[in-house]
Amino acid sequence: MGDQTANQNQVSNDVGNRKPTGALWAATAHIVTALIGSGVLSLAWATAQLGWIFGPIVMLLFSLVTCYTFTLFADAISSEERAAYDTYMKIFESKLDRIKFKIGEVVYYISLFGVAIGYTTESSACLNAIQWSKWFHSGGDYHMNRILCVVIFGVIQMFFSQIYECKILRRITVFVTAVTSFAYSMIGLGLSVAKVAVTGKFMGSSTGISIGTVTETQKIWRTFHAVGVIAYAYSYFIILIEIHGSINSPTSERETLKKASRASVISVVLTTLIYMLCGCFGYAAFGDLSPENLVTGLGFDKPFLLLEIAKVAIVIHLIGAYQVYSQPLFKFIENEVSQQKLARLVWKTIFVAITSFMSMLLPSFNDGVGLIGALGFWPFTVYFPVEIYIKEKEKKKEIEKWSKKWIWLQILSFTCFIISIAAAIGSIAGFVLNLKTFKPFKFAN
Repeated sequence: MGDQTANQNQVSNDVGNRKPTGALWAATAHIVTALIGSGVLSLAWATAQLGWIFGPIVMLLFSLVTCYTFTLFADAISSEERAAYDTYMKIFESKLDRIKFKIGEVVYYISLFGVAIGYTTESSACLNAIQWSKWFHSGGDYHMNRILCVVIFGVIQMFFSQIYECKILRRITVFVTAVTSFAYSMIGLGLSVAKVAVTGKFMGSSTGISIGTVTETQKIWRTFHAVGVIAYAYSYFIILIEIHGSINSPTSERETLKKASRASVISVVLTTLIYMLCGCFGYAAFGDLSPENLVTGLGFDKPFLLLEIAKVAIVIHLIGAYQVYSQPLFKFIENEVSQQKLARLVWKTIFVAITSFMSMLLPSFNDGVGLIGALGFWPFTVYFPVEIYIKEKEKKKEIEKWSKKWIWLQILSFTCFIISIAAAIGSIAGFVLNLKTFKPFKFAN
């Protein structure tokens, strides 16, 4: 009994000695970095599949669910636990049974791995688009190719993967990625608004892309795929604990949780507003022909300089975002394999090489976005927070099985599960269709 008390005191001391670096603005910027990613440029395409009625409604519902489940999660985790566990998986391991934890762990790291592949694909597409636009406007020879663009991005990530642990570099990365993500989002939004102003009309319809432009089957799959794309836009939950670690510790850890909660809610509200503006104005500008990416697609061909700035901003953002999302996976591998510098150099290089190779097999960023969103949203944004909340409240006799709140939470979780399954099926269907015409290792575009 004495040993147990001593251990508990030691844990309390360890918790008290932990002082997260950063401030509320850093946590907010970190969340913005995770939320306002390049996926925001795909929301016009997603809105085009769903239409004026369901497009904004789906985005709003995902926002409400994200905010709600976070409040449940924050309420269920004590201040000591939040301070003691610095990753999402460590909290899961302490709260859930072994089988659920192992399943969640596999899905969690697959999701992070998938994000790294998707970011590599999108970055290479932006690099390719930059070179293509220069060739188009100059009339010169077009030499850049997709494979080389992937290699360039991969080499950059191999370098940053080794030096990202530097605290100053991490803070600079968070700031730069937040600024660049906001920059290209605003450029995409501004160009869409300008196009609507010039044409003087809002394109699109209440039900989205029409039958005839696509087949009935394609309409169904695209609708499900669009839900996955929107789900991806709200997938920051998987690095939630790491984000909160950037907040300065105030007078108490409970106050830190409140501070983190405010940062999360404010950030989700802000990004939802940006999502709706980008998605709706992009759809208004292009209607059924809304590109998968407002900046790198064929929607705009001028102003040339502004578009190039947006493309460069996307690449810079994704360089930092790749590291932000990969760090939990890096820590996991480091704990399981080795913390020696040579070993870390080797396996981080191998990791980047594998994600680069896998990105060459992906037809487009949009194909991976829907699947990653479907794979990660339900388990990490809904199921696990709800399960942890119910488990903790049952211990305290604050919620009973089959009570109204218990039933409501189960309905919410099950509904989101069905939506995620449908989104995954739609994304896979779109991926399979694109594979019919895609040549993975084609060197010329």
